[in-house]
Amino acid sequence: MSAYNPLITLNNGVQMPALGLGVYQSSPEDTASAVEAAIARGYRLIDTAAAYMNERQVGEGIRNSGIDRAEVFIETKVWITDYGFDATLHAFDKAVGKLGVEQLDLLILHQPLTTAFNRTLDAYRALETLLADGRVRAIGVSNFMPEQLQRLLAETAVVPAVNQIELHPYFQQAELQRVHAEHGILTQAWSPIGGITAYRPADKNAFQDPTLLEIGRAHGKSAAQVMLRWHLQAGRSAIPKSVKPARIAENFDVFDFQLSAGEMAAIDALETGVRGGPEPEDITLENYGIAIPEA
Repeated sequence: MSAYNPLITLNNGVQMPALGLGVYQSSPEDTASAVEAAIARGYRLIDTAAAYMNERQVGEGIRNSGIDRAEVFIETKVWITDYGFDATLHAFDKAVGKLGVEQLDLLILHQPLTTAFNRTLDAYRALETLLADGRVRAIGVSNFMPEQLQRLLAETAVVPAVNQIELHPYFQQAELQRVHAEHGILTQAWSPIGGITAYRPADKNAFQDPTLLEIGRAHGKSAAQVMLRWHLQAGRSAIPKSVKPARIAENFDVFDFQLSAGEMAAIDALETGVRGGPEPEDITLENYGIAIPEA
């Protein structure tokens, strides 16, 4: 079996590494070193967002790594306060300025703004313009549910390459994944090892889950590694977050074992239907309308 991070071909032919580093809730002080450690370990996909307030440090970490910019797949997200055609074009300018690059590999809308979906559509049309102009290589969305995806598909021209959603053994969004498969949209998992726990029952701790630990023991792997392998074998992309070099390395050490069909099914059976993060429709300008700085 290959010990290297496989590439996934998106619906427009662009190739993206399957496993990447996420930097959600990584402080600016920790982000650059985490990115540098990840690249040294072999990561070539870095996921950030305007709302994380660490795009500048992601760019710093990539430059400090010493590898060529073309070798790293950079994805970032536009926040809801920058939705609207012109505002989203400007959001791109802010992002590349902070990252210190000229082109983004993947630019996505961070949330569906359900209370002003026309602004969401205008924002996506701006992404389509950036794609046509070659300023981004692929475009997508995040946290879009089936009804929002269907409206987006009906009213815009480019099928999203990616929908980045909360997905882990306890919350699998099977219906949404079926919609993705129908339209050739890649499912990318945020919180892929169950790191968001605000809304989860107290007894659901993935790192201590008996099923995951038993499977891990059979392969000499941790529960986190088992979960990441589960994502990869299902054809998904995953972006686990860590700022600790040892954990960053552990999360990447998932290419030398294979889960059996029975093990995959046992993990599938952990589904609870309980979301760990907020409901997408609860993300409104009134509740989450933070301003994204120019620099």
